[in-house]
Amino acid sequence: MRILIVEDDPLLSHHLKVQLSELGNMVQVAHNAEEGLYQATNYPIEVAVVDLGLPDEDGLTLINKIRAAGVKAPILILTARVNWQDKVAGLNAGADDYLVKPFQKEELVARLNALVRRSAGFVKTVISCESLEMDLAAKQVSLNGEPMEITAFEYHILEYLMRHNQEVVSKQRLLDVLYGDKEGDPNTIEVMVSRLRKKLSNGGIENPIATIRGQGYKFNLTCS
Repeated sequence: MRILIVEDDPLLSHHLKVQLSELGNMVQVAHNAEEGLYQATNYPIEVAVVDLGLPDEDGLTLINKIRAAGVKAPILILTARVNWQDKVAGLNAGADDYLVKPFQKEELVARLNALVRRSAGFVKTVISCESLEMDLAAKQVSLNGEPMEITAFEYHILEYLMRHNQEVVSKQRLLDVLYGDKEGDPNTIEVMVSRLRKKLSNGGIENPIATIRGQGYKFNLTCS
């Protein structure tokens, strides 16, 4: 998953980034609302974790701005506030879920996975695309029932393409998925896509990833 964390507590944000990254996720951190809005609107994210108590602006205002900018990624509120009025206000602002501090890492991960699955139209933890399957919880891919050897970068690209199957995805978007606000080499995307094509084609899938000239790539399999 591509996760944005907007949290001003440096220790908590660091721990969350390390823990979520160790699970194979791509994690970006913003320490205030201004930075959070910039990252949410300029880079592809699949889910955001927003603290309500930010130093420059209330998290509810940030969520309103993110939604007003047309960002549809699910948002989970993270806060120490426990009264039901704050929960209602957060959900009305455009958030999708609510988690009160302190919390267990396992619960946060489970909620994020559930939000991303629902937003992508997948209820189960496995995305099935004909003979190709991706286990989102285990971060494993199988082809024709056999484990598929895949690098971390290849996994992130393939996951994004599978979640957005039948859509044209630009090379720049895939660069953002891998590197966020860091500069990446466009040739990396070409190499990763070429490797994925070869691995999928060797497994009997014909033309799995099409190149749309001047626009990007399209994952041709139908997923459920």
